[in-house]
Amino acid sequence: MGFVPWRYVNSWYCNGCGLCCREFEVVLTFNEWLNITKTYGAGVTRAGLNKFYMGKKSDGSCIFLYAVPDGRRLCGLQNNKPIACKVWPFKILNKPKYGGANEALFNYNGQNLFVYIDPFCPGIRWGPPSTELIYKVIPEFIEVASGLRQKQFYSTMRMTPRFYMFYKKY
Repeated sequence: MGFVPWRYVNSWYCNGCGLCCREFEVVLTFNEWLNITKTYGAGVTRAGLNKFYMGKKSDGSCIFLYAVPDGRRLCGLQNNKPIACKVWPFKILNKPKYGGANEALFNYNGQNLFVYIDPFCPGIRWGPPSTELIYKVIPEFIEVASGLRQKQFYSTMRMTPRFYMFYKKY
């Protein structure tokens, strides 16, 4: 199943399952590759034909994916995550690509964009779009994708107080 227009989605929330970090190849921009290899060494990435990719563990998961005691998964890069990781499962486009142009159309500050979501993500709840999705989640994804925002809140796993206590220990 391909990407679906945002208007079919009630809400999206990262549940920290790590499925995206196990199932997909992450293509890095040159600057992302440069920053990651400067910090962690070239061994955490791999080169392809005209592309750089995030490295994988032997189980197929991202080299920076860590399990935490409450059963969720956490990205070890957090503030240095590649843009592909920051915006998944959303696709923000200037023109419709996956059909349903009317349902994918999203007006952000007077600019018409087309927003699609990968239905593979288990954090999707189907139905009429919620207020939070329209006014908080999608705008944040657009700002992250366009480089207007670095910090994420709605577009990443949110740390509950219990999770934060586990996170501080590591």
